[in-house]
Amino acid sequence: MRIRFTIVGLIVILSVPVSAAPARGNRQRARHISHQLLEDKIRGGWAGQMIGVSFGAPTEFKSNGKIIEGKLPWGFSLDGEKIEGEKLWSLEAVSNAIDQDDLYVEMTFADVMDRFGLDATIDQYGEAFKKSKYSLWHANAAARRLLNNGVKAGWSGHPKYNIHANDIDFQIESDFIGLMTPGLPREAVKICDRVGRVMNFGDGLYGGMFITGMYAAAFFENDARKVVEQGLRCIPAKSGYGELIHDVLDWSARYPEDWKKTWQLLEEKWDKDDVCPGGALNPFNIDAKLNGGYVALGLLYGKGDFTRTIEIATRCGQDSDCNPSSAGGILGVMLGYSRIPHGWKAGIPQLADRKFAYTNYSFNDITRSTMKRALAVIERAGGKVTEPEITVPHQEPNSPKLEVWNIGAPERLVDVKDKAWSWKGTWSEDKGRTDTRQVVGMSASGAGAEATLNFTGTSVAVVGAHSQEGGRADIYLDDKKVGVISSYIVERTTDNGLWHTYGLKPGTHRLHIVTRDDADPRSKGKKTVIYRAILFRPK
Repeated sequence: MRIRFTIVGLIVILSVPVSAAPARGNRQRARHISHQLLEDKIRGGWAGQMIGVSFGAPTEFKSNGKIIEGKLPWGFSLDGEKIEGEKLWSLEAVSNAIDQDDLYVEMTFADVMDRFGLDATIDQYGEAFKKSKYSLWHANAAARRLLNNGVKAGWSGHPKYNIHANDIDFQIESDFIGLMTPGLPREAVKICDRVGRVMNFGDGLYGGMFITGMYAAAFFENDARKVVEQGLRCIPAKSGYGELIHDVLDWSARYPEDWKKTWQLLEEKWDKDDVCPGGALNPFNIDAKLNGGYVALGLLYGKGDFTRTIEIATRCGQDSDCNPSSAGGILGVMLGYSRIPHGWKAGIPQLADRKFAYTNYSFNDITRSTMKRALAVIERAGGKVTEPEITVPHQEPNSPKLEVWNIGAPERLVDVKDKAWSWKGTWSEDKGRTDTRQVVGMSASGAGAEATLNFTGTSVAVVGAHSQEGGRADIYLDDKKVGVISSYIVERTTDNGLWHTYGLKPGTHRLHIVTRDDADPRSKGKKTVIYRAILFRPK
């Protein structure tokens, strides 16, 4: 196959007359930017993230499946004006960003690149992530758990092992890539393909590519609609993510003054069938593409107004701090730090040299680091860095090959008290929590406890608890051993996906779990906790 494509490509090349015209055309289309303006835009991108995440933090996942109406915690009305008597945005409010995972997690990967260069490998990104000490959830948590259990980086984000593969995680950690690839969407996508596979796949990976594509465009574009369109061109049009963003662009053109109408259409068509164990058959939705739609909605209806952009992205609900953070970062690049309204950024100079949690970077440090990497990327892409001007070669977006993961649509939650389960041995009740839900599970320690689930469906996930006391259990499907559940997890890592499989033949199946008398050497116990199973139908 590779040889055939090479020959065809050679024939095409030989059939075109040799000419310098394309090179001249590329030079004519190259963009020019001063060092000062490039730095101002990078600084604006980091500041926009900080402001957006701080603004949305009080509402995160407190409004799921519904718009946040009325007054926001910071005292802003729907038109962006401050309300007298309410808690107003203060100089200190933005300091909340110092302890936000939206910022310090992506700096883990920026640090890898600063230490190992632009060609840092997925294994190097994975190793740094594996050793990180901050709290993690969802795709990030599953990836760190898998990496610590010996799964290689790349597979750590693959749906074979990571049921959170379509979650928002890489989307909120990709900003640093967009900020170092000004006007260079292809370079952004290439870097995303290494970093993003540590924790995501498919639509989860495309979320980061969409965000970085918008950042890349924002350096040389003043029209938010064109920025969103350029981001869309960085992902496969036929992916679920691509189709959703296409819908948002279409609906916003039809209803240019009614963002709530577009939100409602988005809700009706796309806010369903989240496969995340915490979101299945639940209003909670941490799916990358839905929340990416809210980022796009904020940019499209904000129309370049900083306050309105982050306000709309926040009012859309769900992950309402991550979404205004991304929207604020992208618009921060479009405007540049100097043009972000003073009231929003007034608190940043006071903390500009304060380190973000778990990092060696302050706001000033990460700006300098990003600037240095951006210049290196520009030169590698064929651009030129001189004083006082930087020449950035023209690059058209190019989407990657389509990858689709389809576990199906959640059809039924089978709690441990359901008659579909049978229990044998020393199981006892164990109370716990899965994201927004309190649950009662069944717990056993040591060998010989058995749990059996008879179910009908093409996919199944077992939801339970990982902990520092976790043990192991053998798992059998239709009387064939198919794997081992290891319930041990490193500290500050919250994941409730014990095991899953998909692509089964339609019909009835039997799942059998048998606890073992061993555990990860790091574990303080041999505990296995099961909360429920999720059954999926074909979609």
